[in-house]
Amino acid sequence: MPKMTFIDADGAATEVDAPAGRTVMEIAHANNIDIEGACEGVMACSTCHVIVEAQWHGRLPPPEEDEEDLLDLAFALTRTSRLGCQIVITPDLDGLTVRLPPETRNLLLA
Repeated sequence: MPKMTFIDADGAATEVDAPAGRTVMEIAHANNIDIEGACEGVMACSTCHVIVEAQWHGRLPPPEEDEEDLLDLAFALTRTSRLGCQIVITPDLDGLTVRLPPETRNLLLA
């Protein structure tokens, strides 16, 4: 089974199983990783924002325009930022590493 690593805001790394066909957000929730995902993956917020490690970023399909628009609202945005609900694990992503941003902003509560 593919694996992936989450690095929290303090730098602690957690490696977890990453079943193909599941999203990074779903995998985080299944493993008690601190990703909110307030909209439950329907791409209506940016609370599942992750920062993809540079060596993995080019292996992902490019973000759709809607994802880019939501990322504009995220804190600590980087050039490798993505929404975890939009990254679907494939066998080619075995070993994927993502960092959690230091904070998120839930616009659904605003």
